[in-house]
Amino acid sequence: MNYATISADVISYTALKETEKRKVETGIKQLINDLSERYKKQRFYGRLVQGDFIECAMDNPHYALRIALLLKTYIKSIDLGVPKNEKSRIKYFSEHGIRLAVAVAPLDKLDPGEGIIDGEAIYLSGRAIKSHSTSDKQKIVIKNTMFFSSENNNYQQQFDVLFSLLDTILSKCSSKQSEVVYYKLLDLNEKEIAKKLGKYQSTISQHSTSAGWLSIEKAVNYFENIFK
Repeated sequence: MNYATISADVISYTALKETEKRKVETGIKQLINDLSERYKKQRFYGRLVQGDFIECAMDNPHYALRIALLLKTYIKSIDLGVPKNEKSRIKYFSEHGIRLAVAVAPLDKLDPGEGIIDGEAIYLSGRAIKSHSTSDKQKIVIKNTMFFSSENNNYQQQFDVLFSLLDTILSKCSSKQSEVVYYKLLDLNEKEIAKKLGKYQSTISQHSTSAGWLSIEKAVNYFENIFK
């Protein structure tokens, strides 16, 4: 039986001020709680480790990409007021938010009550993140921040490209565009999002179009159709 795991780390976390770190951590913890409730039937389990590392698992891969994108867009929607011409490491947080890897593979044990995720899937996603980590490097070069890993070659070939394309689309999204995509991934329509954010519906529509929502939606639907 295949499970899905997500391993992720916050990019340029050490460059954030203490107040910014607390803001990011509090937001991630709340998001994990919300996802745990929303995907209770899928036995979703998530945790934040050491402030900047996220691990998630669920007993069905069906919603794995959607949840990964919810994590990505939520964190990218956190606006820390970084100037566009900023040259320090913190600019990478604004551009990418998190680096994440989704793995589809067996797990030996998933026990949310005991906080245990053990098996091939979590090893695969964890290795993918560690192999691309930039935390100990003086010079940062970020080419990709979304990865897919599976021992199934068909899955690997299909989704390696898909994740790379989504990564390119999301890297160009502003915090406001990311926020709109986040709510659309939660199945809110534009009228509902406009009311929630106190914006005109036309503004939400513009952000949605600029963010490439139609392509994102097609990618998510394709992934979920494969893993019905």
